[in-house]
Amino acid sequence: MPVLRQPGVVLSDHVIQVPLDHDDPAGEQISVYAREAVAAGREADKLPWLLFLQGGPGGRSPRPLGRDSWLVRALDDYRVLLLDQRGTGRSTPANRQTLALRGTPQAQADYLSHFRSDAIVRDAEVFRRHLIGRKLLGRGGDRNGDGRWSLLGQSFGGFCVLTYLSRFPEAIKEAFVTGGLAGLRTGPEDVYRAAYPRVARKNDGHYARYPQDVEAARRIAGHLREKRVELPDGGVLSAEAFQALGLMLGAGTGSHTLHYLLEDAWVTGAAGPELSDGFLAGVRAELSFDSGPLFALLHESIYGQRSVSPEGTRWAAQRVRPEFPGFDVDRSLADGAPVHFTGEMIYPWMFETDPALRPLREAAEILAERKDWPDLYDPARLASNEVPVVAAVYHDDMYVDTADSLATARTVRGLRTWVTDEWEHDGLRVSGGQVLDRLIRMARGEV
Repeated sequence: MPVLRQPGVVLSDHVIQVPLDHDDPAGEQISVYAREAVAAGREADKLPWLLFLQGGPGGRSPRPLGRDSWLVRALDDYRVLLLDQRGTGRSTPANRQTLALRGTPQAQADYLSHFRSDAIVRDAEVFRRHLIGRKLLGRGGDRNGDGRWSLLGQSFGGFCVLTYLSRFPEAIKEAFVTGGLAGLRTGPEDVYRAAYPRVARKNDGHYARYPQDVEAARRIAGHLREKRVELPDGGVLSAEAFQALGLMLGAGTGSHTLHYLLEDAWVTGAAGPELSDGFLAGVRAELSFDSGPLFALLHESIYGQRSVSPEGTRWAAQRVRPEFPGFDVDRSLADGAPVHFTGEMIYPWMFETDPALRPLREAAEILAERKDWPDLYDPARLASNEVPVVAAVYHDDMYVDTADSLATARTVRGLRTWVTDEWEHDGLRVSGGQVLDRLIRMARGEV
């Protein structure tokens, strides 16, 4: 097993083979990769394991740069497993290049249907049994000797924690969730009916902080309505694509980053004012799904449960959007109103404007029309939960509805919440371990 040493941390690779469909264990196999992180000098200690479930869907695990971010705190007490969820990172990839090998759009969609949280937690269970379901020889192991491990779920990773608690509670010693308590019985339309007003409030906050951006955004959107503009990768920057930069607004520094992007938008070229190469490169970096196509392909499916939404997801964000006319760019331009940026929404036109998604347009349509998504959560089992669970709920989180999070917290027996407006959705990553430390102390009864 390769070992990499960085300042304060020792990193090791693990790869397992799992069934594409866990209900067909003799069928096609895929690889799932995870990186083990342990504090330098403690490699041989019998530390308890902490599995990290990344946000997304479709996000690879963090790539440590030494003992950084929340690992500063986690490695005091745990041996951490950073899981590249199936289809991401160094696990068997799922993108336009590899999915082309599947052939038809229907075959691609059938393959992708196995990449939600229910499959991810079953992969994790294979990993748990591989690492600590039996005694390890000479290193690692579980301090209590009972084969359980702890979970840390960020955003979508928290959704995975709820699925894990619904399926394999006996495998979990304790669980920490940051910004990721899903509504157990919330359908996709309700998700977006709650999301658009939250995003509107983030827009209001941004424009109050940077009032000059009102005219800057209107000028850019108006230009994009009049002219076809391509990004450096050949993608199309439409006015609606420009609005999608609002995904940034839910992060702690997102408003500032958006402002600096807008202020560098224009240069004077041979034909007069035009959008600068630097601006277009920055926009491309924010909008392209080339490094995470599963986010676009599966995002609405994470809300699909046959007992909640038997009609399927059917591009819920697009269908609900007309209920919120403040996001109509043409109306805003005509009325002299601020152009509202959108948030964590996936729209069908993205599969036309983004080169990384264009070949997957038909597969995405099939997934959007699917009506038999299995349920992801077991409310009855969660109501009788015995696993200690603590969760950071961010006040007015742009990505995950606070009301849904608190309703779920009341449903999961024994779950304790810390509601805070000190951090935004990315608090786990940017707080230097403070968010995780608070949750650990809560789980231990220290606060």
